[in-house]
This record gives sequence, C-alpha cells and structure tokens, in this order.
Amino acid sequence: MLDATMTDAFSSSSEAVLQRGVDVTVQRNAPWENLEELYQLQKICDFISQHHFKKVALQFSDELLVDSVSIAAEIERETQAKLYILGDTSYGSCCVDEVAAEHVGADCIVHYGRACLSPSKRLPLMYVFERRPMDLEKCASTFRDLYPDTQSHVIVLYDVNYAHVVDDLVALLSVEYPNIVASTLLLNGDQCCNQGQTAQGQHETGHSDQADDQVVCQFGRRFPLKSGLDIKDYCMFFIGQEGATLRNFMMTWNRCSFCSFDPLTMTGQKESVSINRALMKRYYAIERAKDANVVGILVGTLGVADYLTIIQQLKETIHRAGKKSYMFAMGKLNVAKLANFLEIDIYVLIACPENSLLDSSEFFKPVVTPFEMEVACNKNREWSEEYVTDFRHLLPGGRSHVPLAREQDEHDETDVSLITGALRSRHLPANSAFGSSVVLRNQTLTVANTNSAASFLSSRSWQGLEQKLGETAVVKAVQGRRGIPIAYEGEGKAS
Repeated sequence: MLDATMTDAFSSSSEAVLQRGVDVTVQRNAPWENLEELYQLQKICDFISQHHFKKVALQFSDELLVDSVSIAAEIERETQAKLYILGDTSYGSCCVDEVAAEHVGADCIVHYGRACLSPSKRLPLMYVFERRPMDLEKCASTFRDLYPDTQSHVIVLYDVNYAHVVDDLVALLSVEYPNIVASTLLLNGDQCCNQGQTAQGQHETGHSDQADDQVVCQFGRRFPLKSGLDIKDYCMFFIGQEGATLRNFMMTWNRCSFCSFDPLTMTGQKESVSINRALMKRYYAIERAKDANVVGILVGTLGVADYLTIIQQLKETIHRAGKKSYMFAMGKLNVAKLANFLEIDIYVLIACPENSLLDSSEFFKPVVTPFEMEVACNKNREWSEEYVTDFRHLLPGGRSHVPLAREQDEHDETDVSLITGALRSRHLPANSAFGSSVVLRNQTLTVANTNSAASFLSSRSWQGLEQKLGETAVVKAVQGRRGIPIAYEGEGKAS
C-alpha cells in the first residue's frame, strides 16, 4: 500500500487543492477610451431608447467577454434599461441565442462580434461587428499581385468584422479594375439593423446599375452579376482569416477560384485547398449515410428560422428511405457526448451554414449535413456540382428543393454499398411505425423491426440500471466514505 509520501509525489493533497487560491488578472480587450468607437455604444443606446426596450440581452463571443461588464454598465447608465450578458451560448457564438434571451424575458438582443447572419424571427436584433483595423494600401497591393489582369471579374467577400473598410478598398481599386464588385451585408427583418442602419440602407458599389442584372443574396451577403455572366465566371477575393466563413463560401461556390487576404498577417494567397478532394470526402459521408439504418438528428440551433420545418422534412425523408430516426438536443457537440449512443449509425446536424460543415474525423460515427442526408435518402436528388450548406434552400420554395417521390411510385430498390460491398435495400416494412419504437426487455420476445435502436438495446449485455423489485435485500443506511476519489478520509489506515 502507498504511504502518504509516495501519494504526494504522484498527486497534490486534496485539502490543498480545495483551499488553493487563484490570482486572476482582469484584462480589457480594448482601452476604455476606445470602447465607444469599437462597440458603437451611442448607436446602441439610441436603438434601445428609440424602441423603449426595458430588458436587453447582450450576446458576446468568448474573446469579447473581457469588455462585457464595462459595456453593459455604460449602456445601462445611459438608457436605464436592464442589461443581461449572454456569455456561454447554447450553440455557436456566431448564431443569435434567442432562447437564452427569452429565458430572461429580454425585449431585444444586441449581438457582438463575428456572425453568420442566419435569419432569426423571434426578437428584434442589432448586430455590432468588431471594427478590426486593416492596412488598405497593403490589401490593395496584394489584390493587384493576385489579379494582374485588370479586366478580371472579381467579387469581394469579407468577414463581417471588416465590413467598415470594404467601400474604401473598392473605391481605391475600381479605377484600375472596372469589373470589381463588393458584396454588401444583407440583414433580414425590419427590426434588424447593423450598427443603426437597416438592411434597406445598403447600397451596391463597383457595378453599373442595370435592370437586367442578376442579384445573388446568400449567407447574409448581396452582390450583383453582370447580364450574361454566371457566378462561376467570377473570381472571389476574401478578406479575413481562414475559418468557417471562408470554408462555407468555398464549398458553396466551388466552381470559382478563391484568393484571400489576412489583415492580421497582412499576407495574401491563392487558396490551394482542393475543393474536389473536400467534396469527395463529403461524398464518402453520403455513402455512409446510405448504409446507415439508424439516424440521429442533432439539433444544433434553436434560433435559425425554419429549423423545425427542416427537422420534420428530414424525419419524413429518412422514414421513406426505410431508416429510423431519433432526435437529440444536447447543446454544443463533442466526441464524448455522441459516443454515448452506440446504436446510432450516423448523425445529421441541423445548424447554421457555417457550423453545419463539422469535421467529424474524431467522432465515433460520421456527422453529415441535411443536404448530404437528402442525397442519401431522396432518390430524386442526385449528387452534382451543387453543394448546399443552408438548409433553408432544401425546403419547399427554396432554390434547391427536390420533392420526394410519390409513395405509389416507390418500389423495392437494391443496390451495392461502395464501402462494404454488401447489398442494401431502401424498402421500409409495412408494419414499421413512423417514429420511435419501444421494445420490452424480455429476451423471449421477438422484435419485428431489427433496424430500430430499441432492438439494439435489447441485444446489449448491459441495458442500464434496473429496479429489480423484491430481489434486493433491505438494509439500514450506513455512513459511506468522505472526501474525493483520489484520497478518501482514512484510506490506507488499518481498520
């Protein structure tokens, strides 16, 4: 048995851990005198006062929380409104957390920092983007190096935190590059504004105003295309860091060449990531979805508009493909959470476009997007060069909606899995109920549908805690051990 000296050598004393003090130095992300400029405090106060809001929720991303208390105190002093700080968001910090705001009865939300601009409908909303600095001359010089042909058709995309410098950049380049087009932020809703300006106040830059021009509105961006040109005829120039926003653009507009400029490192590059390789990786996930019998629907947002509609549509699509579906709402995802459900063959994540492209290489089971699940289960939808990350486009009325085949036209189909080489069938048994099924834990019973998670549970050697009424002897309560598992009180002493 280990003595006390050896125990201390391998671990700290439990009493010392519990009583240890931690010195925390509070740091500000921005100097006090710059808070007004960076966080647009006066415009926020005007927004709150004009609409007579009494309770306001301030949503910050993790890196901006250091300034949250100072900002809330200043706004509360100016408006007399009750302020609530939303720190740990339910899902991604880029999405507006309307659920948390409703828990405190907020009248509106002020969202700070990076945003995916997914539409939300429950509460009035104001976006406040970080006004990150950028060297305009360096960016313009990099643009000229990447696009030596001055007649190139280029669309300027950007992270929302650099929206304030785009007009100046385009004005600097438009004399040399007559075909440059700057995207503008498109914010949905009459009560949704960007630093005090509504979406109707947006304007187009770097393009002639022609009635027959096609206008693309996607991912909260809006930009025109010249008559007779398609989006694949344009090059994309992105301002910002590598991450979910750029990846989402590249997967969606995968026929366009991308270049980027990082204002932090002040370097530009031609994006060399193989889109074809990335798409083939996603196609592998689709094949895994075709092989799956039990599908887990992960609710990764409660704020993006129409998320309930896509859940219902996915349930119907999965059911018609002869598979079982189960819905999970578990907040932020991690490997340990999803590993608890061994009976699930594959997961489909309902989230905003930027968060839906989850890298599931570390997960026990693959995680696919609603579009990929539709390709796997809807025989009317075929895999093509189009890739959809915004699930709202899959709904009826959306530009990428493909209706399911009529039930009377469906018949048993068998094909070969490209992964296992085994035969698989799309036929759903006639006696299969829509939704979840329950199987008793009596091993003598026969389960009709072997594809359900309930039958998987009945075959497991351990099926969870059971009451075992009448089988357990009744004993008096006794005092148990005290302390923490690494060092219980009295452990190691002779009794």
